[in-house]
Amino acid sequence: MTIVEITPEERTVLAKALLDALDPLAAAVRARATGLPAERMWDAEPVEVALSVLSAWKLVDAEVKRLTAGAAATAGSYGASYEQLGAAWGITRQGARKKWPDAVGRPVARPGSLDLFGGTAELAEDEASGGWRWTAVGADGERGGSAAGHRTREEAAAHAGAFLAAHA
Repeated sequence: MTIVEITPEERTVLAKALLDALDPLAAAVRARATGLPAERMWDAEPVEVALSVLSAWKLVDAEVKRLTAGAAATAGSYGASYEQLGAAWGITRQGARKKWPDAVGRPVARPGSLDLFGGTAELAEDEASGGWRWTAVGADGERGGSAAGHRTREEAAAHAGAFLAAHA
């Protein structure tokens, strides 16, 4: 199994980014639970505030699991095996099969097409420039795309996938 580690500096940056992202969610969760405005989140007993933050982390955890399953399914649709998925996650082949039972052996998406996060994207090679472009419709109905300019199909697919994730 491959062991993926991050440096202490990367961990610090990641923790700050996660806390910055969590704060508005925690405030919104607390506001819905109490009926108080989000800006008054901290005007409560410390245990109540801490439990609201914990509830927000649970929501983040569920979203990370959903996005992780999508990444595993994408890798599987490109031909990754359970052994490879397990190695990337630091678990065994059997563990990967249990964690993402439908990730491998799914029908391969038609060339030039992505179906992710409830949306779809089409990839196309621009013969004039030799680059790749994408157009997409997210699950929320938002449309997006890029001009030719991605050097590879995979690069265009990565950008399209990020758009689809943002518009799930």
